[in-house]
Amino acid sequence: MPGDHEITELLERWGAGDQRALDRLMPCIYDELKRVAGGYLRGERPGHTLQPTALVHEAYLRMVHLHSPKIENRKHFLVLAAQAMRRVLVDHARRHNASKRDAQLLPPDSGLVIQPKLDFDVMALDDALNRLAEFDPEKGRIVELRYFAGLSVGETADVVGRSPATVKREWAVAKAWLYRQLNGEVPNDSPSMG
Repeated sequence: MPGDHEITELLERWGAGDQRALDRLMPCIYDELKRVAGGYLRGERPGHTLQPTALVHEAYLRMVHLHSPKIENRKHFLVLAAQAMRRVLVDHARRHNASKRDAQLLPPDSGLVIQPKLDFDVMALDDALNRLAEFDPEKGRIVELRYFAGLSVGETADVVGRSPATVKREWAVAKAWLYRQLNGEVPNDSPSMG
């Protein structure tokens, strides 16, 4: 397993335009990416058709098309991969919902069953996160790092250049705001944003 120095070197080479560096990098951090993908999929509806391996591969295919990305370190790469996974899940949810709408237009005797409402709406979360990032980009970034990239409070603090206490506070406020946006209510034990 290559060390952080070799991974950083591969990231720098990829950022300089060497696509082969990304090909060499992926096996080195594949397990980490599967962990991030698994975290994403735990929040999805039961029976989701994407598995962690497929989500990692789809994200990789999107990242291959990035030209000269500015990647600072392993954590920054994981953030980029998490963002790609988020886009994959949102696109997947849109296609899924479109096929459900198409199925609902079929005659009742077609034999197709319309699936029940999703327990977790990744598109609603994506929309809410985009709204949050519009008026408070730092909180939006913290949510991406904590929820989507699976970084700890300390790792998130390193990436955003803030103290762990500040990240904890901002994370709590962002979660409460997102909860209200997604559920139309504010939980009793959470602060709210204006």
